[in-house]
Amino acid sequence: MTGFEVDLTNCDREPIHILGSVQPFGFLLAVNSDWVIVHASTSTLRYLGLAPADVLDKPLSQVMSGHAIHAIRGRLQVLRGADAVERMFGVPLTDGGEDFDLALHYSGRLLIIEGEPSFADALIEAASAVRSMTARIVARPDFEGFCHEAARQVRALTEFDRVMIYRFGHDGAGEVIAESVRPGIGSFLGQRYPASDIPVQARALYERNWLRIIADVDAEVSPIVPEVSVSGEPVDLSMSMLRAVSPIHIEYLRYMGVAASLSISILRDGKLWGLFACHHYAPKHISYERRTAAELFGQLFSLTLESREREVETRRLAEARNLHDRMMNAVVKANQGADSLSPYLDDLCRLVHCDGLALWLEGRLTLRDSTPDASDVHSLIRLLREKDTHAVFATSEISALMPSAAAWAAKAAGMMAVPLSRAPRDYMIFFRKEEAQTVVWAGKPAKLVQVGPLGDRLTPRKSFEAWEETTRGQSRPWTVVERSLAESMRASLLEIVFRLTDLADEERQRANQRQELLIAELNHRVRNILGLIRGLISQTRSGVASVEEFAEVVGGRVQALARAHDQITRHQWGPGALSDLITAEAEAYLSNKAERVTLTGAPIALAPDAFSILSLVIHELMTNSAKYGALCDQRGQVGIDWTRDAKGDLIIDWRERDGPPVKPPTRRGFGSTIIEHSIPHDLNGEVSLDYRPEGFQARIRIPGRYVTSEGVVATVKPARRAETPVRAPDRMLVVEDNMIIALDLEDMLTRLGVKSITLASSVAQALDALAEDMPPFAILDVNLGHETSFPIAKALQDAGVPFAFGTGFGDSAAFPDRFKDAPVLQKPYSAEALAGLF
Repeated sequence: MTGFEVDLTNCDREPIHILGSVQPFGFLLAVNSDWVIVHASTSTLRYLGLAPADVLDKPLSQVMSGHAIHAIRGRLQVLRGADAVERMFGVPLTDGGEDFDLALHYSGRLLIIEGEPSFADALIEAASAVRSMTARIVARPDFEGFCHEAARQVRALTEFDRVMIYRFGHDGAGEVIAESVRPGIGSFLGQRYPASDIPVQARALYERNWLRIIADVDAEVSPIVPEVSVSGEPVDLSMSMLRAVSPIHIEYLRYMGVAASLSISILRDGKLWGLFACHHYAPKHISYERRTAAELFGQLFSLTLESREREVETRRLAEARNLHDRMMNAVVKANQGADSLSPYLDDLCRLVHCDGLALWLEGRLTLRDSTPDASDVHSLIRLLREKDTHAVFATSEISALMPSAAAWAAKAAGMMAVPLSRAPRDYMIFFRKEEAQTVVWAGKPAKLVQVGPLGDRLTPRKSFEAWEETTRGQSRPWTVVERSLAESMRASLLEIVFRLTDLADEERQRANQRQELLIAELNHRVRNILGLIRGLISQTRSGVASVEEFAEVVGGRVQALARAHDQITRHQWGPGALSDLITAEAEAYLSNKAERVTLTGAPIALAPDAFSILSLVIHELMTNSAKYGALCDQRGQVGIDWTRDAKGDLIIDWRERDGPPVKPPTRRGFGSTIIEHSIPHDLNGEVSLDYRPEGFQARIRIPGRYVTSEGVVATVKPARRAETPVRAPDRMLVVEDNMIIALDLEDMLTRLGVKSITLASSVAQALDALAEDMPPFAILDVNLGHETSFPIAKALQDAGVPFAFGTGFGDSAAFPDRFKDAPVLQKPYSAEALAGLF
């Protein structure tokens, strides 16, 4: 910290990662790419018997044995990521020397080797200990018991005097929400600590390091020699386990009477949710093995906590979807006007846990339960319009924006405003009452500038006696989940509002509002699709052995969704024929084996939601049959029969025969999960599987509400191909305005044998390319944003060059008559479809 002055302006910028020294319970060596030691801590004399001067600028091989270096090099092979740390236990660094526990990580271009003596620990094997600890916390159903048991388990593992679970609030302040403590030393449970107690840079390191130990606050640190490199840079110790402690933090712990501490990070979505804060009132060092077990438990606790919180969020999001469906089903029958929303206002309030609601729509104000007076709401709406809020806006303290709001904080101290239209904006505003809270702080949170041990600076609080503060004028904060729910409701309310105002607007205004609605709905659907694709990728990766297999499996599933989407949109998002779905999957995936799949059943159509889900299930059944079942040889057959039972439910029977003997799977992959659970989970249907030796069978039941028999016409047609297929050419022109799609298409064509591919993103670029060199074949994306590729197609046709169109619009794309015989590829492109062109 040479030359660094700590004061009010830079407290949050104290360079705690480059303090230039380490704690004395171990040693540090920094090795360059030539495996020459360029930095060493003075503690090498104590642990290695060599002073820094004896090891600096020496090859590591002169300090450690060949066996030790070989082990280190091997462990570095599995080191992954910028913040990765690898550990080694019980490693003798010299022949016949004592054993050390090592930690390895990279700091820039330097390899950091940290070691401490290895000693026998009575702890049982780490994985077994953590497994037992995790089982105990999982058995606690309520959040309070879950956290209390976790603190208790960490204290049993670490044997520290006090273990607290310290959760960060929305304002950065921390609160002790659970505690396990040695009798007779008092409790900190329920006390809060200001955000400044853990500065910004310390929180950043907690997100990168799962564990931090301070063995003895009074121990004399071991400086790193030399202090800086030849280029004048200190060693970055961000990922160091031995990193010395900030003098400010040492002073803070001494005021608390703490002699040793251990911190285990609790993360959610990669962000710091809280800490296991462990205090001991005498110096305490625990083995690296035991610390590793504590770190692993912290990671499992974080995952379990995140899973529990997501379950609550999922339930609330399901309520929002249900409310959306009910509103949308009813709004068509509702009378025109804001009164159409009145039956659902109470449900909306319950969904976001508010105390009152104000709806300003069509020039009318509707108030429900605890709200400000009408005149105050009008003032609030004017303020929101001045802020020009385009998205959900939330605050727990309205008076911070509008001082006059302090007078009615008892009725409405916080608000969450949802804009419902374009300027002048309509709003739905949720209100929460004031919650006067008496907060118990661990000492008065304010810090004073005074002369302390480190000079004139911001000094840590010397008193940690409970200090009460009563806060007024604020409501309970709005959570991330509640904001997300409000954003989700906004799309629903926008659609409803547009329906209610259509009859009162001019035609031009109606068109503009529908466009805004379509954009919001498209955004919603795109997010859902991206979430589904992300889930497919995430769940598929654990069941494949290579990148190629991963790409093939994920690509097949995405293509199945795309085919289903094409068939649904062909009917303007109406019901799709079941026979279309199965035939498309059989032809797309099985090619010349498709005729070995026979269909029996009356014409049936499925609602879009059921159609998309069943498409994935049929795809997985086809895939499994082609790989392992009846369709994997030359004579097996698959029969698919369907009928409706007395309740109107659709019963689909899948029967395989004449294939190889069936063996039940020994591993449950994501494909099996799709088959067995997607229909019960999403449609409340049923799936039963029977692995008979003579042939696999499956029965699927889909509830009747997703099924219709009226006006069903099968529409699947064979893919349009050129009358005379051409060979895969050496050169090709690809016209595509999306770079990612263009590069993906280029990769697939290259694998098919095309040697030279010219990419163009516009008509002008493509015509320039044709003028320079006319290729033997071209693939043209129909829609290029503000233009189409038809002028390029005309130029190719006039030159006698064959080509194919690519489109994401299905059969709805309007093609000029002169191009009606051109092959058409549906997006997303697949290697099979491309191969069919040649």
